[in-house]
Amino acid sequence: QVQLVESGGGLVQAGGSLRLSCVVSGYGFSSYKMGWFRQAPGKEREFVATINGYDNWTAYTESVKGRFTISKSNVKKTIYLQMNTLKPEDTAVYYCAAQFRFTAGAMTTRSVNYWGQGTQVTVSS
Repeated sequence: QVQLVESGGGLVQAGGSLRLSCVVSGYGFSSYKMGWFRQAPGKEREFVATINGYDNWTAYTESVKGRFTISKSNVKKTIYLQMNTLKPEDTAVYYCAAQFRFTAGAMTTRSVNYWGQGTQVTVSS
């Protein structure tokens, strides 16, 4: 059974930082593309960042480039999202996600195979 467990969310003022973590269990870490998505109230879930479990390739949505950094620890089987210079528009529930590595194309809400339960991030102005 695959499990993704997020932590690290909270309330922070604009300009502040948070680091999210996602502990991965139940399968080979190197078999998947890993990523973060977020969903704000009344909006669709959207892609934020991705990192391959089998190499260090990363990609980001345009609105977080230069502010967020995705990384991983193969030993700890953990994915991280370092979020700096946070803005009120970053407020959302953040979800960890895993997609089989041989699934063609980028990570999307339709292509993801496993989701975490989500962690709330609230940025006050």
